[in-house]
This record gives sequence, C-alpha cells and structure tokens, in this order.
Amino acid sequence: MPVVRSAEATTHEIHGARFVSYASPLTGSKELCTWRGEIPAGTRAPAHTVTREEIFHLLVGELLITLDGRTDRVRAGDTVIINPGAVFAVENPTGHTALSWVTTSIGLEAELADGTRIAPPWAN
Repeated sequence: MPVVRSAEATTHEIHGARFVSYASPLTGSKELCTWRGEIPAGTRAPAHTVTREEIFHLLVGELLITLDGRTDRVRAGDTVIINPGAVFAVENPTGHTALSWVTTSIGLEAELADGTRIAPPWAN
C-alpha cells in the first residue's frame, strides 16, 4: 500500500505561498496530484489561467478567490471548482495563514497574465 508520510512530502514555494506535495508522479500517482497550500497573511497571488480542473478546498482560514473576474469570500470548509481555462487568483487579506487542500490531474500548467507558463512540480 503506497503511503506518503507527512515527513516525506516535498515543499515548494512560489509567489509567497508554500505548496506541500503529497501525491504526484514522484510518489507513485498515475492520474492525480494533491497538495496542501499554505497561504500566509497578506499574500496576493497573481491571476493565472489553469489547463486542468482543480478542486480547491479551504481547510483553515478565509480567502478572497477570484474566478473569471468574480470575487468571492471563501471560508474554511468551502470548496471551489476551477475548470480548465478559468482565470484564478487568490488573496489572503486576513492576519492568519490559510490552509487549503487541492486536487488536480497530472500535467496541470498555469499561464500568467504576461504569458509566462508554469508547470508546477507539485502537479507534474
């Protein structure tokens, strides 16, 4: 039985947030990737367009999520479904770190507004 221990998770940092990767091709997953996002207080991640569906579940805290130009306040326990081609941005206007759990299919890429493409290692 494949088990990824907490101590074995790989941590990546970009745009002021941390991504703690648990399931990916590096850990034996064939189709899905999952990670815990740590979004510190005051973080405003740049808007990006995703190439794969993401399921974003907020575990702890409160965030402002902008999806295709619409901004909603998301609280712990809420889930956001981000479809391929959607423009997605996250902001933590609170004084506390927010924690999320995200699932997507292997191969996710993101395109920033300036055309830069990112293939995040936690999703590939």
